[in-house]
Amino acid sequence: MIFKAVGDHRPYPDHGYTTPRQWASLAPTQVRLEDLVTTRTTLDLTQLLSEDSTFYGDLFAHVVSWRGTLYLEDGLHRAVRAALGQRPLLHARVLVIDDDAGGRAAD
Repeated sequence: MIFKAVGDHRPYPDHGYTTPRQWASLAPTQVRLEDLVTTRTTLDLTQLLSEDSTFYGDLFAHVVSWRGTLYLEDGLHRAVRAALGQRPLLHARVLVIDDDAGGRAAD
């Protein structure tokens, strides 16, 4: 299996990170694909196959860490590309959410 699990929603509370600038404040790190739970069950093949899929977006996937689980919020196409290329790691920006629903950067 590529991912830890395939989910169809975001089980964590709203974290308020809505702009690219907010996500850019988090330094990218490597995460293992097998540790990720997806928040979508479908993938747009045009994003997967596009050479410039990151032209207007972040170069890194967005991951939310909540209650010990890593949720892939944005960047499913990047994760699938990594898996197809037999790469077990993905570069991502990881936002850690405390149980009080406030987001904070990963240490």
